[in-house]
Amino acid sequence: MRFRSIDSPVFLFLLALALPLVFAACTPADTPSEPAGTTHTELEAFFLEWRAFEAADVRDGVPDYSPTAMNAQSDALISWQDRLASFDTTGWTVEERIDHELVGAEMNGLDFDHRIRRPWQRDPAFYVMFYPSQSDVPAREGPVIDTAIEWWSLPHPLQGADADAAAARLRTIGPLYEQARTNLTGNARDLWEAGTRVIGQQARGLRQLSESTASNVVREAALDAAQATDSFHEWLLAELPSKNGPSGVGKEAYTWYLQNVHLMPWSWEEEVTLMQRELDRAWAYLALTEHNNRGLPLLAPYADEATYDRELNAAVDQYLEFLDDADIVTVAPYMDAALRARMGRFSPSDGPRSFFSEVNYRDGLVMRTHHYHWMDIAMMSEDPHDSIIRATPLLYNIFDGRAEGMATGMEEMMMAAGLLNDRPRAKELIYILLAQRAARALGGLYMHGNDKTMKEAAEFAVDWTPRGWMQPDGDLVQFEQHLYLQQPGYGSSYVTGKIQIEHLIRAVKRQEGDGFTLKSFMDRFNAAGVIPVSLIHWEMTGNDRK
Repeated sequence: MRFRSIDSPVFLFLLALALPLVFAACTPADTPSEPAGTTHTELEAFFLEWRAFEAADVRDGVPDYSPTAMNAQSDALISWQDRLASFDTTGWTVEERIDHELVGAEMNGLDFDHRIRRPWQRDPAFYVMFYPSQSDVPAREGPVIDTAIEWWSLPHPLQGADADAAAARLRTIGPLYEQARTNLTGNARDLWEAGTRVIGQQARGLRQLSESTASNVVREAALDAAQATDSFHEWLLAELPSKNGPSGVGKEAYTWYLQNVHLMPWSWEEEVTLMQRELDRAWAYLALTEHNNRGLPLLAPYADEATYDRELNAAVDQYLEFLDDADIVTVAPYMDAALRARMGRFSPSDGPRSFFSEVNYRDGLVMRTHHYHWMDIAMMSEDPHDSIIRATPLLYNIFDGRAEGMATGMEEMMMAAGLLNDRPRAKELIYILLAQRAARALGGLYMHGNDKTMKEAAEFAVDWTPRGWMQPDGDLVQFEQHLYLQQPGYGSSYVTGKIQIEHLIRAVKRQEGDGFTLKSFMDRFNAAGVIPVSLIHWEMTGNDRK
């Protein structure tokens, strides 16, 4: 059996419950058995069997992405798709049928990876193994290698058996990079160049770990891993001059991926139109809001640690009180801790800060709305969905429109609901954020259409972000455009997901009329899980034609 290395306690708990069903259903060759099934319980067992198949074979801690292994997986995939299609869903509830759709979307994602994306062959960043901090979405953004080390999730400080286990995982980095030299035969110039950069960043991160850990065994393993990463980085640099091909998936493939994997209704061309419309709207309403505020002083960045801590703590208090008092959503106890843990720490600066810090250091309340992300993460941990399928983070970032769209949508929606009524200058920040999201999304779309290089897409995002707050030589713009090139659909999901949520609010309001309440809507929306908004629309309205 093969299982993706997932550090989520929820997933591991659900996996333990379902293992007897999975082992009963699996064959030694990982070929699905027949018949498929007729019940949702059988679908959940099939889902875990599918997840075992989808993950790479792991030998001595090293996942196998060799051409032989990947060809075998690709050849077997069609039988899994046939088996899913053979499920008899007659009489199933809408919620159960949605779970069936989710499994199909994941299979489409693997199909696309084998036909088009092939990250194990084209993308050196696919082989990043060491992630020191947690992502703010259910699973790591972009294509991520099986057995990746989510260092933040390990029990710290590392001691005894925990330290030995962590060191053992670090020691797999060297053998993995020996394999990667054989696997990486692609010619995608931008992916290769950006991937080389992040592999270099991993080497530095591992050296920092070796210098900061109190565990001798971890220190030695981290230093060995850093040296192996350095060697891999040097190899990538040596190969870079020979790479001259496009990195985008192309417009037609992007549209297929968007509609069949991320379950968004649009084409590449339609997303370009939507993003341009939102970019225009953001700049126009920023100008109007600035005009309305013309007699008020500009927001100044927080000047010291005491001010920062006071304002950020007050922002958490005010945001949660607003959500509760204004009947926006049911406020659970875990939400406070989730938000407060992500306030960050004050960092003095004599010059420009990173884009989101420029916002956060001027009004801490604005970014609390976007940190709905961390409330989502806490919800999945503290109040997981009854369905194993929805309680488990979806593969291929299928969750992006819901996770990123809701976090982005909450910014403007909470402003409209009254959160910033006494903070007129903070309203300007909302439109600056929206403009930045739309600009970088257009850059990502142009990359996948092979109309712009990654460098040109980054320059576009910098140029169209208001007030010069996006730094052309900063890590943020490089990280974002690289991610959007790795993961089709992600760059636009912040805005397209927001648009879908606005459309859903309209649909439910039209259905319920005077009986509509925002709190009921939000609670039902959250209860559906972090899944594509198109499927939440189906669940909440009964209409599967979005």
